[in-house]
Amino acid sequence: MPELPDILAYLDALEHHVEGRRLNDIIIRGPSLLRSVDPPVDAFEGCVLTRTTRLGKRIVLHFDSGAALVIHLMIAGRLLWSEGRVRPTGRSDLAAFRFENGTLMLTEAGTKHRATLTAVGSADDLQRLNRGGIDLLTCSRQELIKRFRSENRTLKRALTDPRLIDGVGNAYSDEILHAAQLSPFIRTAEMSDDQISALHSASLDVLTHWARRLREQFDGGRRFPGRGEMTAFRDGFAVHGRFGKPCPRCEAPVQRIVYAENEMNYCARCQTGGRILADRSLSRLLRDDWPKTIEELEGRD
Repeated sequence: MPELPDILAYLDALEHHVEGRRLNDIIIRGPSLLRSVDPPVDAFEGCVLTRTTRLGKRIVLHFDSGAALVIHLMIAGRLLWSEGRVRPTGRSDLAAFRFENGTLMLTEAGTKHRATLTAVGSADDLQRLNRGGIDLLTCSRQELIKRFRSENRTLKRALTDPRLIDGVGNAYSDEILHAAQLSPFIRTAEMSDDQISALHSASLDVLTHWARRLREQFDGGRRFPGRGEMTAFRDGFAVHGRFGKPCPRCEAPVQRIVYAENEMNYCARCQTGGRILADRSLSRLLRDDWPKTIEELEGRD
């Protein structure tokens, strides 16, 4: 699932390739993709894309008409760029946004199509899609302490709940927790101010580092990310996707827990006092605090 650093890289690419360009037409092929009918998508044809922004893990395309298209890539959705007018023909092609200078293709691998496209007619309509999470790149330590004190959740769930934290999912939450040397299973109400401060610093370090690396990788947006380049498993990650490999800090093997549709990676020595939890132990520990579906993970009803 593209998360905050990945979305920022997409925004760089969209700014370079399509901002200020006219959208000639839209072709929708994914029957489950479109989540709104007002305004209709054909109302965007002939409009100029004025800017692109982020709303959590959503990408927002703003047009000179005042309306906007909101793209949620979910797990397997990706954006691709092609020169010229291209039609969606592959099995994974869900929509084609054909601009005057090229085609932005929305694709989604697999059979469970979860990506969404929502058209909104005003800033108020757009704000209604805001899940309410705070931005770890801009919030203060005190804001994060206050947010965590408002609920008693496991730390992993708190970091990935879009109603609490904005733009962080499974991959970068693993990296943040490892950098902060905190257990994914600690309850937020039990955390000290010092622990939350450590989490705040680790969040800034991890998210800023990877946003910078992706910006460099894609030349500040001048090169649009290609197939397979937006991934949740990156060279240089400390724990996420590194089950069984040595922790870069202590060299203990990275652990993995699979729960429902989700997976978390952590270092037992660095984060849980050497304790390794089996999946059934995690189930008892989390009870109802861990989402059972991707939609629940995203805070979607």
